[in-house]
Amino acid sequence: MSGTAAAAPIVMATKTFTEQHILSAMTVLWLQKKGFEVDAKTNLATTITRNAMLNKQIDMTWEYTGTSLIIFNHISQPMSTREGYETVRRLDGKLGLVWLDPAPMNNTYAFAMKRARADAEHITTLSQLVAKIEQVRQQDPDHNWMLGLDLEFAGRSDGLKPLQKVYSLSLDRPQIRQMDPGLVYNAIRDNFVDAGLVYTTDGRVKGFDLKVLKDDKHFFPSYAVTPVVRADTLQNHPGLKEALNQLSPLITDEAITELNKRVDIDHQSPQQVARDFLQQHDML
Repeated sequence: MSGTAAAAPIVMATKTFTEQHILSAMTVLWLQKKGFEVDAKTNLATTITRNAMLNKQIDMTWEYTGTSLIIFNHISQPMSTREGYETVRRLDGKLGLVWLDPAPMNNTYAFAMKRARADAEHITTLSQLVAKIEQVRQQDPDHNWMLGLDLEFAGRSDGLKPLQKVYSLSLDRPQIRQMDPGLVYNAIRDNFVDAGLVYTTDGRVKGFDLKVLKDDKHFFPSYAVTPVVRADTLQNHPGLKEALNQLSPLITDEAITELNKRVDIDHQSPQQVARDFLQQHDML
């Protein structure tokens, strides 16, 4: 083992979806290359991981700024990407959790359409989508546009209703199609809905050739994924901070979306795409 690594393994937790599986595999490979021993715990719920971090059962995780801001710290007012990061870094720092350098990616909510449909309708922003929905409501109500939404977003206090207020979006109940989050992508692709709520870095956005519409009124918070490590873990593992900060800058929107696609659409393993990515960047 390298002299930069301590004897105790670093216990890392990641969540239940593809992107986190890739981040887990990538981190294990990279930290092992740097001489650290890593014990990866995958498929853990967000709140379980948070409590385990605070109880010193977990050493590190890849967390999203918006999750800490809204779920853990109960802050809902709009913030810029930098403001959100600095806020969670400060608040979680008081609890002994250190936010390292954020990746230049943002896995936030967005509305998307089939690219060919969006281009034909000249829709690139959420405001333009809202204008089109209202135009159809006024001129051809028998063919009102329908939106695909997951159940959580449709019902929660920081979801659909405040979005409608910010964008002056009027919807009749039949225009809202609620479904499992994973089915929204298929519903857009198969013309079951005209537009739907997606995660911006989901591999199906690229795999199904969907067009993510710009949130031009900045309603959705930033969800920059960031290595979060307990302060005592950093003290006990010299070089860990520097190693993770070398990895973060490589994880862009384009990079992680392509990796997600390779797993979800091309059926490659997270371990394989993580290894290929690190080799591509001369890190293995």
